[in-house]
Amino acid sequence: MALIKSISGIRGTIGGKTGDSLTPIDVVKFSAAFGTWLKRSRPNNLRIVIGRDARLSGEMVSKLVASTLQGIGFEVIDLGLSTTPTVEIAVPLENAAGGIILTASHNPIQWNALKLLNSVGEFISGQDGADVLALAESEDFDFAEVRKLGSYRTDNTYFQKHIELILDLPLVDKEAIAAQDFKIAVDAVNSTGGIAVPMLLEALGVKKENIKLINCEPTGNFAHNPEPLPENLIEISSELKRGHYDLGIVVDPDVDRLALICEDGSPFGEEYTLVAVADYVLKHTLGNTVSNLSSTGALRDITLKAGAQYFAAAVGEVNVVEMMKAQNAVIGGEGNGGIIYPALHSGRDALVGIALFLTHLANFGKSISILRSTYPNYFISKNKIELTPDINVDKVLEKISQKYAKNPVNTIDGVKIEFDKEWVHLRKSNTEPIIRIYSESETESTANHLAKKIINDIKEVISNHL
Repeated sequence: MALIKSISGIRGTIGGKTGDSLTPIDVVKFSAAFGTWLKRSRPNNLRIVIGRDARLSGEMVSKLVASTLQGIGFEVIDLGLSTTPTVEIAVPLENAAGGIILTASHNPIQWNALKLLNSVGEFISGQDGADVLALAESEDFDFAEVRKLGSYRTDNTYFQKHIELILDLPLVDKEAIAAQDFKIAVDAVNSTGGIAVPMLLEALGVKKENIKLINCEPTGNFAHNPEPLPENLIEISSELKRGHYDLGIVVDPDVDRLALICEDGSPFGEEYTLVAVADYVLKHTLGNTVSNLSSTGALRDITLKAGAQYFAAAVGEVNVVEMMKAQNAVIGGEGNGGIIYPALHSGRDALVGIALFLTHLANFGKSISILRSTYPNYFISKNKIELTPDINVDKVLEKISQKYAKNPVNTIDGVKIEFDKEWVHLRKSNTEPIIRIYSESETESTANHLAKKIINDIKEVISNHL
């Protein structure tokens, strides 16, 4: 079993012993810490929004969180079955002090988590997260006396509000989408995307009879590994091969990641979700773009071609959002299918990604596979090297950085080395002695070769210097 505490929240597996997994006691402890921190930070605003994905432990965890926050004195607004971006939108609309999303995102069924939002509906900063962790450790909580206990109410209107905000965006063209009479298959891994995605598609003008629902019952019984990678999407890929569809849409359990399937059943490539949406946005709103250091260079290429600037941020949504704000980016995100469109809100949002992509595809007027062929083609190889606990991983990364000092090297998050259009990114794990190695090239074999070369360099550094 596992319990992982980080600045972005707490996640763990359900069941087991306190402190070793995500037990009810751990849920209450961390909820109390966040509530106390919010109460001290914003004493005049005791309102908080919560929402959850459909995983089996969600209802239990939600009740624990809501009751704890009431005990601190908060007015709790519970969106119930929701999505991460929907809760993010609801926090500022409700003028709340913050929010908690109860989801372990793409993690398997036995996991759950508490993800923490500030008053503008964005994930709390590193320093704020550290303060919450310190409060949880000290158990210095502020509970309310009986006459000042908080309240609780539910609100099931926010899917519709979220969709209406998307429809109001100037770059979302409902008429163009409806005119194409798209036939679409949807796989929502039996979580809340099974509610939200069909609602959005119908609102965009896609006929109900043209939407094939696969794993769209929000039971929490995930029909496959919930991470939207090609190896986990065999069912929808097979459906597209058999049927006459224009595309397939896949979301993860909390609907902040978007993967697309071409009409022939082949993956569009989760790295290229952001590339395609950014291409459309840049055609109508010229401005800068941002992705993390481990995302494909194709975004950089299309950004420069459009006459704008591309910036790379450290891995993590918080870091990407900070860089987007600093560089006034019009679009950004992560190569895992995470679209961040600040014209709506500053958080990964598969729903706005779907609306923008379908508008792009409708205006393109050709198949999704032809659209994919218009973008620079890169391959990313993902590897790791396990080290013994006595090895100083930071020292290893420093030596590799020195070895390639003549190349462009970025050290804001591990070490990223650029070789013309190829790159390799080395990041250390925060929980175990592992270096993760991501490499990209125009061919899969070259990307793999580059990764192997760096792995050999690491082994040489260890044998010669450590």
